Amino acid sequence: MTERQNPSGEDSLIARYFKPLATDPGAFGLDDDAAILKAAPGEDLVVTTDAIVEGIHFLPSDPPDTVARKALRVNLSDLAAKGAEPAGFVLTLALRAADDAWLTPFARGLGEDAKQFGCPLLGGDTVSTPGPLMISITAFGLIPAGRMVHRSGAKPGDRVVVTGTIGDAALGLEILRGGAAASLADAAAREMLIGRYRVPQPRSALAKAVRDYARAAMDVSDGLAGDLAKLCAASGVSAVIDAPAIPLSAPAASLLARGTGGIAALVSGGDDYEVLCAIPEDRVEAFTQGAMRAGVAVTSIGTIIAGAAPPRFLDEQGREIVLPRLSYSHF
Repeated sequence: MTERQNPSGEDSLIARYFKPLATDPGAFGLDDDAAILKAAPGEDLVVTTDAIVEGIHFLPSDPPDTVARKALRVNLSDLAAKGAEPAGFVLTLALRAADDAWLTPFARGLGEDAKQFGCPLLGGDTVSTPGPLMISITAFGLIPAGRMVHRSGAKPGDRVVVTGTIGDAALGLEILRGGAAASLADAAAREMLIGRYRVPQPRSALAKAVRDYARAAMDVSDGLAGDLAKLCAASGVSAVIDAPAIPLSAPAASLLARGTGGIAALVSGGDDYEVLCAIPEDRVEAFTQGAMRAGVAVTSIGTIIAGAAPPRFLDEQGREIVLPRLSYSHF
């Protein structure tokens, strides 16, 4: 995102909507072709990138400010799961048109979240596209050297712990698409589920506890079942999950009790953006206390076991739940 002499339409767009967000000195007011992000001695720079595409990750009717927040927050979720603190981000924005009615709330939402999470805009690019809108963000985080938490590292006997609640975003999307969850009578509950789909809650406050106590971790983006399978595969282990222990919001539990969908759909729906951890048994209490201090709810839902089989989800009678799919697939 670079301004030039005799500014083009792109330069004017950048100057109007995004230059005010570039508050870090290393962004140089978006007047250069690159930015500088300084890491102190003894710190590692963690880099993650995610793109969201209209019609795939957000709906054309979604408010622009929620689209901006989601684009940034899905990346902040990755940083939190690595134990890293947000440091800054670059933005690539593919637009069909420079529409002020869309860009103004988009930039406002992006700027508010950048300030809230301490993750300033450092630069990027804007391009035109005849296709769907696309927002790609690369986020940078800082962490003490050598302390990044990988997907690999889980060991038999570790507890499987997850933050927040699972399945809300999938239900929110179902409501927006007029599916069975739209039958939920409580308007506030419907809005809560829709909000969980549109605006994830990255667990940035949990980053220190993750790096201090987790043996392996990742964020839940494509579905709890599928992402747990990825963590187990990277670690060379398996897991057994107590499905009734999986944390559900009150609206999700209500829909489940009514038979509107099932637990299989909730654990494979995606867009939760919670943190999934493998915690050694002797660190679970300390991790839980750290989560409480961070204001993040955590729940132990199962155990890492030896083996290479996919994780098993068991019902209240100990019977294995058949999962038609493990997670959302992009292809």
